[in-house]
Amino acid sequence: MNSTAVLATPQTEELTRIATALHAVERAMDAVVNSDVEILRDASRHILAAGGKRIRPHLLMLTYLACGGTDVDHAAAPGAAVELMHTASVVHDDINDHGILRRGRPSVNAIWGRTFALLTGDFLFTSVYSLLAPYNELNVTLAAAARALVEGETLQAEAVKNNNFTREIYMRIIGLKTAALFQASTEMGVVLAGGSEAQHQALGKFGYNIGLAFQIVDDVLDIVGDEEKLGKTAGIDVEQGRGFASIQDEPTADPMDSIKRKMLSGSYLQEAQGQAEMLVEMAVQSLSVLPDSVYKQELVELARLVIHRDH
Repeated sequence: MNSTAVLATPQTEELTRIATALHAVERAMDAVVNSDVEILRDASRHILAAGGKRIRPHLLMLTYLACGGTDVDHAAAPGAAVELMHTASVVHDDINDHGILRRGRPSVNAIWGRTFALLTGDFLFTSVYSLLAPYNELNVTLAAAARALVEGETLQAEAVKNNNFTREIYMRIIGLKTAALFQASTEMGVVLAGGSEAQHQALGKFGYNIGLAFQIVDDVLDIVGDEEKLGKTAGIDVEQGRGFASIQDEPTADPMDSIKRKMLSGSYLQEAQGQAEMLVEMAVQSLSVLPDSVYKQELVELARLVIHRDH
């Protein structure tokens, strides 16, 4: 035997399986947006090629593997579906926000204009149906998350229009528009793997709390970050009164004035970061229902990454 040969260990095999699973998701997304209508295909591949964190399919795949799933190709389409739903929402978001930068490159809206950006977002949403059609009950889970996403975005727009942001409203909004899809991702992973009801409940809580923490940190970064680090048009969310630092117990006439006051004091951003850290700790505790594995540890590390990032 060659003394220099590297023997595969169980850990390296499991890490390879994770990478294989995520590559399968990318292939599924690329295939489903291969439209005969060139502009839809090109615009969809433009936003997908920009990358992004892929945290939702990552959560789904890790949960699937942690609960005993083995057929990553079978789980790839649902993983692609949750990412496409998120991507569709950000394409539409950039229309509402007049965003010109997304994931470090020009947005679909900036290149193709509002009409084709709207249609591209619609195309991505409808591609989710194509991906999930064979998966029966998973459709119910993702449909509920899609409904929550639109409800959250609508409540957000309504709160901005009425200048009625409070902490309670903010938490309700991010629970709907962000955390619900994170929760759906982990729950779908459990169902695909044939996990137990206890795992379904625990991993649903895990996903939901990670989603809340993710959005809070995202809003903090929108305030303190710059466009180069964020890869999107910084400041848009807070200009529209969305960011966590604009939330207040008593709404004022000018959200930006409130933001500046909170930023000058410094305490509000620290409070938001502390809340995100607490949510992640709660999420990690939910993982006690899983057997020890590399996949479980990767879920823990992914949860920690949510609060320890600069973009």
